[in-house]
Amino acid sequence: MKHSVCIVGGCGHIGLPLGIALSTAGARVTLLDNTESRVRSVAEGRMPFLERGADESLTEVLADGRLTVTMDPDAVGRSDTVVVTIGTPVDEFLSPEVRTFDRAMESILGRMHDGQLLILRSTVFPGVTSRLDKRTRERGLRIDVAHCPERIAQGYALEETGSLPQIIGGVTPSAARRASALFALLGAKQIEIPPVEAELCKLFCNSYRYINFAIANQFYVIAEKFGADFDRVRKAMTTDYPRMAGFPGAGFAGGPCLLKDTMQLAAFNHNDFVLGQAAMMINEGLPTFLVESAKASYDLSTATVAILGMAFKGNSDDPRDSLAYKLRKVLTFESRKVLCTDPYIEDPSFVSLETALEEADVLFLGACHDEYRGLTPRQPTIDVFNFLKRTSTEGAEPRTANAA
Repeated sequence: MKHSVCIVGGCGHIGLPLGIALSTAGARVTLLDNTESRVRSVAEGRMPFLERGADESLTEVLADGRLTVTMDPDAVGRSDTVVVTIGTPVDEFLSPEVRTFDRAMESILGRMHDGQLLILRSTVFPGVTSRLDKRTRERGLRIDVAHCPERIAQGYALEETGSLPQIIGGVTPSAARRASALFALLGAKQIEIPPVEAELCKLFCNSYRYINFAIANQFYVIAEKFGADFDRVRKAMTTDYPRMAGFPGAGFAGGPCLLKDTMQLAAFNHNDFVLGQAAMMINEGLPTFLVESAKASYDLSTATVAILGMAFKGNSDDPRDSLAYKLRKVLTFESRKVLCTDPYIEDPSFVSLETALEEADVLFLGACHDEYRGLTPRQPTIDVFNFLKRTSTEGAEPRTANAA
């Protein structure tokens, strides 16, 4: 078999769909992960999270032996290509923790050998790829290094991995050529650019989307303050007017990427990123604005409040950096009791949808799950997405700001 690949972090949201896609395309793939529950789940053919079309594909590639899963770190040295899905995290000051990334890479590099290809797949701080290449050479390791950022929407990874162009940022022509050959298995177009431009490509994409969501949310706040219907204004703006066709609706801009990558870009530019920092204030402030607006109409201090949907976006089971949790925190101080419900997230503190609808005096929509389509609650409902009204009258697809 021409391509043998080890994916570090292989049972996560980035690594697992990529592993399934590559093994389906003919590569031999080993998924390396240190989370025992996820490794066990994948080995048994069960997806540890929601991903459209992945369950059947996972079963197929496991059955024919093209995909294996392990917790043995020495698997790194047994493949031609190592794909690392470890990104650069941010600390409590929203600054990149490059040292954390360095420590993780030390263990990986210590198991690699000359002639391998190392691909960084997750978002990294600009300059990290070339810096990593320099470190490998300083330790006498002769490998090819490339940054090939993922740009999939969570939940649609299998569909998009083979259809979206793949960015190839090879440090050397050899690294670019080998990385391009690997992703050619997926049938996707490859775009070759220098590593730092590949790194910026991902940061620019997520920051651009985050800022656009902030524009919509700022307009929503302005409309609410003046008693205007934002969604009616938005519909008037965009109907048969191509120049506004891409204007998003209001909603929570959460998830593990958008805010983090926007703040990494700010740090890279020495905290001179006024648009990104303003976007953070707007998007992160939206839950508080919704609660303050609700307080003007309802006595929340004596009310039981329910949040419908705690995932960071609709039809997802991922709670990471979901603004619904920030909403819960604000409501905990302002209301008598807070109930949370979500059909996809297992949490013993959550209640059923039926209980939430029965006991709550006021509802807040936290995520646009299909299970809420057509709901016509009896109690007042704060729905920044305008999802419930649209689905009960139009059957339209949700226009959510948190579709990262």
